[in-house]
Amino acid sequence: MKRDKIIYWAATGLVAAGMTMSAFMYLTKNPELMGNFTSLGIPEFLVTLLGAAKLLGAIALVVHVWDRVTEWAYAGFAFVFLGAIWTHIATGTPWMGPLIALIILAVSYTFRVRLRAGAH
Repeated sequence: MKRDKIIYWAATGLVAAGMTMSAFMYLTKNPELMGNFTSLGIPEFLVTLLGAAKLLGAIALVVHVWDRVTEWAYAGFAFVFLGAIWTHIATGTPWMGPLIALIILAVSYTFRVRLRAGAH
């Protein structure tokens, strides 16, 4: 059980930290990031919306207030990572980063389910 908790918190911490850093870049409108989104035709307001969602999702993964909100955060991040993989493949840019993030998210979710099952 202790090993499972360590794996869960390590994976969850990596995802939450990554999404917090990403949210910061989105919300501060990092020039390189904005240039990439502009070249794809993605409007600025969507970048701000995604940044806020990433920040709220990172908080939801770490602070367990309602199980349903945490589940939504996992689902949202899965869609974000899958969309990022697809976008990177379509634009011919490196896509391994989002794939690794998706795998770490899956590890976090798997161990969350495992720990919750053991708690009952």
